[in-house]
Amino acid sequence: MKGVFSAPGDYIHFKSKVPLHKITIKSKQWRYYDFGPKVVPPLICIPGTAGTADVYYKQIMSLSMKGYRVVSVDIPRIWNHNEWVLAFEKFLDAIDVHHVHLYGTSLGGFLAQLFAQHRPRRVKSLILSNSFLETRSFADAMPWAPIVSWTPSFLLKRFVLTGLQNGPHEPFIADSVDFVVSQVETLSKDDLASRLTLTADAASVGPLLLSDSFITIMDTNDYCATPRQLKDQLGERYPGARRAYLKTGGDFPFLSRPDEVNLYLQLHLRRVGVEAMPELVPGTPKDGSAGSPSKKNDEREDADDPSKDVGEGTSNPTPEYNLPPASDGTDSHDMNDQLLNNAKLCILNHDYLTPLLLAHTVVDKHRCSMGIETMLQLACAFSFLYLHMVAGTLYIRQKNCRKFWQCV
Repeated sequence: MKGVFSAPGDYIHFKSKVPLHKITIKSKQWRYYDFGPKVVPPLICIPGTAGTADVYYKQIMSLSMKGYRVVSVDIPRIWNHNEWVLAFEKFLDAIDVHHVHLYGTSLGGFLAQLFAQHRPRRVKSLILSNSFLETRSFADAMPWAPIVSWTPSFLLKRFVLTGLQNGPHEPFIADSVDFVVSQVETLSKDDLASRLTLTADAASVGPLLLSDSFITIMDTNDYCATPRQLKDQLGERYPGARRAYLKTGGDFPFLSRPDEVNLYLQLHLRRVGVEAMPELVPGTPKDGSAGSPSKKNDEREDADDPSKDVGEGTSNPTPEYNLPPASDGTDSHDMNDQLLNNAKLCILNHDYLTPLLLAHTVVDKHRCSMGIETMLQLACAFSFLYLHMVAGTLYIRQKNCRKFWQCV
């Protein structure tokens, strides 16, 4: 966490695409992102003490592209739990949302449960990550809570960050910690004081009318600032809830393990009846093909299909094709033949059909018969000239592919 923090490239892209909204409702200023088809019931993300609306940017970008609506909010300056319920309800009214699905982490999960307890008709499902049922243990750790509003900002920030594990982390977890620390630096003294007050105000979640089958508990199995005892207590309260375990991820799995978290969020939303509408995403064809050349490729690359690879950030494996045997009988492992065959494969199986059409035009113009091997070699020559001028993406050196240069 030392040194100058540099914003990730995907976060910069997110900020350029998704607008930040600010509204004031009875002296409470709400900062939030709202992205995705407005006709879809929203998934509302509520951060923990150290989080802001920005920490869920990976979920916003991923899920919105799949046709889900995601709303990520900042916790405004609220000083008690009853005030939170009333303020959050007015916020939902202001953005014209009635039924919601809540995803809360740490303090955000606790506040989501409180809202579900007091406004059961509005909450259709819950996703709780590294969360808890009561704040008594946090209140005991903050005997100075009555004077938190007079505490200097740097002391509040230090206290918030003391829960983060010190020492070396794996790169993705370290990046997630750095990002959250950068967000803490943007919070004012009053923002931090109000959140710590919500954490230290002794309270507990009462019985929920929401069925356990509409609750998913998502926890990490490595270090987390939320004590294991409190997480176990949460699981005992909702024995019928679905469990989603992440082997690692730290306090901020939505940043360090976004592929797994996004997968669990999708599975939860589909299970509780939320239908994505990818056809309403700008730039996506109405058939949901997203510009794919065939429906078969769509099915292979569809991350929503649970029978396929479902990591949002991972790329699907390249399909395997059978390469045509070498016509001259040379060893199939020869580097020259292998590169030439790869060039043929690139022409036949991708969008580079223009060079092949040019080669066919030459053959037709001279009205001569030509074998497929010669025609493919001619197409390779056109490929080199065409791609070198247009995209510059084909780099084959003379010393690695003599046959190609002979063809040219």
